[in-house]
Amino acid sequence: MSKLKNKVAVVTGGARDIGRSISLQLAAEGAKVVINYNSSASKAEETKKMIEDAGGSCTIVQADLTKMTGVQKLKDATVAAYGSEVHVLVNNTGGLVARKKTEEVDEEFFDLLVDLNYKSTFFVTQAIRPLMGDGGSIINLSSLAGRDGGGGGATLYAAAKGAIMTLTRGWAKEFGPDGIRVNAVAPGMIATKFHDDFTPDEVRTKVAGMAPLRRQGYAEDVADLVVYLATDKSAYITGTNIDINGGLAFS
Repeated sequence: MSKLKNKVAVVTGGARDIGRSISLQLAAEGAKVVINYNSSASKAEETKKMIEDAGGSCTIVQADLTKMTGVQKLKDATVAAYGSEVHVLVNNTGGLVARKKTEEVDEEFFDLLVDLNYKSTFFVTQAIRPLMGDGGSIINLSSLAGRDGGGGGATLYAAAKGAIMTLTRGWAKEFGPDGIRVNAVAPGMIATKFHDDFTPDEVRTKVAGMAPLRRQGYAEDVADLVVYLATDKSAYITGTNIDINGGLAFS
């Protein structure tokens, strides 16, 4: 039986990599999926087609979630597509953008990183939260970097992801009385475009070798965990930041 039949799920950054896998698996469980993207239009169209070809329902929304106009656009499009009730929100938007040491960070880059990784999560949740009721689930995407400070040139990114962990705990307390659960997942080395762009192959091989499971993770691994947190199978779990890194690091 589909665990999310007729539920509405919003996935930010849902067009590619981890976001795509999450969108596909939520749809496979019966959810009607709203996929937000900013610049990945062709990937969003591909993901939508994949969902629809499998018999699912999906709408895609272009919106820059670092801007309040973009946040409102996403909310309005969600309501227009599926009505005024949302059951699952996955805050996946984020990215490293570039590796910069502290002395290389200017105000423009600082604002970009914080807006992309933290501001977007905060204000999307603020906007969608009123559409959620008892049984709702919010899943935030943090990172192993939020626990260990990140790799070289990733301190600001790591700090933003650490803030997501704290936000998750605070929202769990704030939204819990209304029956809404809030959790985060903290991926380690996952085989995605993120690491294709920012992590040399030799570093990826070394890190994978250090993990007890002796491999990188895959987007599907993360999606499996997110879907679990989205369903009633995790009905008594809230306020957690769950590591998914093959045993590379423990909380």
